[in-house]
Amino acid sequence: MKNRKSGDAGMKYDPAQVRIHEVYTVAIRDLGVHGEGIGSVDGFTVFVLGALPGETVTAEIILLKKSYALGKLLSIEQESPFRVVPECPVYENCGGCQLSHLTYEGQLDMKYRRVKDVIERIAGESGKLVRPVLPAVHPFAYRNKMAVPAGLVKGEAALGCYRQGSHDIIPVSSCAIQKEENNRLLQFARRFIEKYGISVYDEKTRKGSLRHVMGRVGDDGKVMVVLVTASETLPEEKRWIEGIQKELPEVISLWHNIQPKPGNTILGAKIRHLWGRETLTASLCGLQFEVSPYSFFQVHKEQAEILYEKALEYADLKGGETVIDAYCGTGTISLCLAKKAKRVIGIEIVKPAIEDAKKNAKKNHMENTEFYAADAGKLMPQLYRQGLVPDVIVMDPVRAGCNEEVLKAAAGMNPKRIVYVSCNPATFAGDAKILKSEGYEIKEVQPVDMFPQTMHVEAIVLLSKLDSKNHISVELPIDDMDLTSAESKATYKEIQNYVLEKFGFKVSNLYIAQVKEKCGIKERENYNKSKKEDLKQPICPIEKEEAIKDAFRYFQMI
Repeated sequence: MKNRKSGDAGMKYDPAQVRIHEVYTVAIRDLGVHGEGIGSVDGFTVFVLGALPGETVTAEIILLKKSYALGKLLSIEQESPFRVVPECPVYENCGGCQLSHLTYEGQLDMKYRRVKDVIERIAGESGKLVRPVLPAVHPFAYRNKMAVPAGLVKGEAALGCYRQGSHDIIPVSSCAIQKEENNRLLQFARRFIEKYGISVYDEKTRKGSLRHVMGRVGDDGKVMVVLVTASETLPEEKRWIEGIQKELPEVISLWHNIQPKPGNTILGAKIRHLWGRETLTASLCGLQFEVSPYSFFQVHKEQAEILYEKALEYADLKGGETVIDAYCGTGTISLCLAKKAKRVIGIEIVKPAIEDAKKNAKKNHMENTEFYAADAGKLMPQLYRQGLVPDVIVMDPVRAGCNEEVLKAAAGMNPKRIVYVSCNPATFAGDAKILKSEGYEIKEVQPVDMFPQTMHVEAIVLLSKLDSKNHISVELPIDDMDLTSAESKATYKEIQNYVLEKFGFKVSNLYIAQVKEKCGIKERENYNKSKKEDLKQPICPIEKEEAIKDAFRYFQMI
């Protein structure tokens, strides 16, 4: 493959000797963001679905682009000792899990290396700061929330999961990572749809009724069910109620939600309570929460408790501290902190979440909590000017990471410790650089496997004030500084033009932003965003992701 020199915008890559539909032997060195094996042929990058690091495989090239190829796994010449046969019969087609062909030991090792890599490569810190991943006791049957789409498969009504990177439905009768109660609901709904000929929603024609069947499992295996339709009415409503009461005694709450709008957001604004209780009780760390259809609640309760206990350990509360929870959501971490702190202030920009947080505080008799619906980056400086000096600040932002304004506001309040809970270590690593410039350093990074069988990993990070006696501040002229933010290197338009010229296709701002997030490139605007799980966006296809990364390398952004 010919190298492209900086500034040679008109030069084209030669895809070496790789050709479409040819078969090659590929040595796999790593895993991609979607769980695909990464190898190369004559220096040319080849992604092989289903291959694992350390394996040598034969693969047929099924997609060929200017900078990479996608291969179909044909055979494994040298097998990884960590390979296993997935328990799920639709694993190869379903997009819910990406790592079930890898032993759990192998999954934990991969996630550890992924966190260690971004800490070294993006944050510029020692990988020795990263602790081994805290494993899940039960790596299967852990999800307490299910939202399965309904649709047409070969003209027939079906319930299932989406194929990875698409909205093609793969019919399923059970899911290996779902709680058994949710699988019972799924099986009942499949029988009901078939028995009564229930109309299902067609995304292409926007016709049909039933769109999603949602289940949430609370304490003692009790279940809340939400039936989502595009229509104002629920077909066979009476029979739904009667059937669920008869066949699913664990269900204690039934709702009908109306979502007429096209797109990926599961729940609509209009909802009707059909039967039973209006909320579901779910406990976490000895606290009780009333969960509504719209409420955010951790989908893996056992690991969430491990994560929160670690956050409490890092906060090191003795009983007299003031703590700010800068992205408090519905108050789960805030209330855990309140058990050991003197005062806890929760801040969240989503007003309904704050209302839930206040209700949860009242339910648990927590009188040392305050909750504000506000932008943390704006409220925290105001509180500081009013004389509030927190001992600890906790941050649990969305995947895009923290708003730079929030990071600087937090550091400006001069807390002894900052505890950062990250669902995307790559974006945390970028945030860590900002916090370091504001006088804070990483003390320890603890990954937690919140979502076994998937590529996702969370991490809790302890940061503390730099010892000013051992550090010298150096002021540099702006012209001498190496600016590495996305804005200082290339605009979205420049990236789009590069990709269009070199690869011949267009990429949206959304796709560029997604790849920036994966690469740990800090965006200028990352305001407090909703933690609602139901807010979904189209996922950038592999070929466009690699083209965008190529542009990032060209503009020296990564």
